Amino acid sequence: MANRALEWTARVLAAAGLAVDAYVHADLAPQYDVVKATVSQGDLFRIEAALSALAALLVLVWRRLPADLFGWLLAAGGFALIVIYRYVDVGKLGPVPDMYEPVWFTEKWVAAVAQLVTVAAGLVLIPLDLLAMRARRHRRTVR
Repeated sequence: MANRALEWTARVLAAAGLAVDAYVHADLAPQYDVVKATVSQGDLFRIEAALSALAALLVLVWRRLPADLFGWLLAAGGFALIVIYRYVDVGKLGPVPDMYEPVWFTEKWVAAVAQLVTVAAGLVLIPLDLLAMRARRHRRTVR
């Protein structure tokens, strides 16, 4: 019973973090359309928003390891990119524009915190998923 409450708390936190990340990226996308290479930073933000929304849904509805890993990887990668592009001028990388932005502002903080909440929740969900998979396999072999 305690595992179920822990799982649902982590699941709701992960989905909320992903939903906030989706909102922030969708909201910011239009103002980043001018930062371009082959694709614009605005387009990349829209892709991030769509993937985060999808991950939030999967984490809540599918409730399986692949969904939780997808959400965790998306949030961890997004957070890593926020930090890298805040502190390192990577420059243009192939089709990806130079997204260096050496400032912290409210929306960037909100996205970073939402991603970290999702990462932390994933660190609870993923081991619980692995335990559930092990239990399902054990029940199949016992029958």
